[in-house]
Amino acid sequence: MTPTPLSAGLPELTAARLADSWQLDPYALALVLLLGGLYAGGVVRLARRGERWPLVRSAAFVGLGLGAIVVATMSGLAVYDHELFWPAAVQNIVLDLIAPLGLALGDPLALALRALDDRSPTARRIRGALSGRLLRLLTFPLVSTVLVLASELAIYFTPYFTTALRHGPLYELMYLQLLVVGTLFVLPMLTREELLPSWCSHPVRALLVLVDGLVDSVPGIVVMTSGTLVAGGWYTAHHRPWDPSPQRDQMIGGGLMLTLAELIGLPFLIAVFAEWVRSERGRTAALDARLDRELATVPAPAATAAPTATPTAPEAPQPELTRPWWETDQGVVGERYRRGGGGTA
Repeated sequence: MTPTPLSAGLPELTAARLADSWQLDPYALALVLLLGGLYAGGVVRLARRGERWPLVRSAAFVGLGLGAIVVATMSGLAVYDHELFWPAAVQNIVLDLIAPLGLALGDPLALALRALDDRSPTARRIRGALSGRLLRLLTFPLVSTVLVLASELAIYFTPYFTTALRHGPLYELMYLQLLVVGTLFVLPMLTREELLPSWCSHPVRALLVLVDGLVDSVPGIVVMTSGTLVAGGWYTAHHRPWDPSPQRDQMIGGGLMLTLAELIGLPFLIAVFAEWVRSERGRTAALDARLDRELATVPAPAATAAPTATPTAPEAPQPELTRPWWETDQGVVGERYRRGGGGTA
């Protein structure tokens, strides 16, 4: 039986319609409101204590992180994702790469730990999860990179994607999977050092980001060059006269996946270098503060009162000079030398 298209009656997709078409996704909206509300609550709690949270982090979390989720799940991409393959491919890249980058730049875990009381059960649970073996395993650089690659390939080259197109709840679960898997790699690289091994310094992280950029390009290349249509039965059944052919549609989708993956790699790398600089400045400031504290504990030399009368040190005896013999000789010869000016008559 041919499935009933969810996009029945949609007009031809143009750039204007892609920008103007929107639909409500209640599951995605609930997630955005939940994450945004928790983040705003943390910022407000810090403000009430007289502490400031960096505005640039809030802007990254809301604008790039939550904004990317809204665009992927409720914009024209979501309206046409059951009509054409390439909007669905762009959706997945936005949720897998762009949204996690924005959420990580907002550093929500640091905000939560600062806003919560250290003795509160929630703070203890967060710290316990961060130090737990499961999360450390999932965020291990090699593991998280493989998870991102395996997630993308499993979606496109198993019945997963076709089944998700037919069942809305599974499609929503695919959204969440992409977002979580992408966050597992990005979040430790930018904010949570305790989730990474001790050898994963900032230079190593920069190298890992470069490697990850190459790995992220693999799904796009495979999709673009594959002779097998991704969800070919679904998109062939929903093909319209104005749509590109399913083969061309898939090539466009793979090319956009590749392009976006490479474009997002540069901001990601810049963000890693920015965190590196910030970390070094923090360590330098901490070292200066420690040196200042150590210098403050060193007692100053006691001042001594000037004596009323300074005793004069005895002069050292001058050595006796050796005099010519005729000046000391008491004989006739010495006398004649003295009268003659040193022995001359």
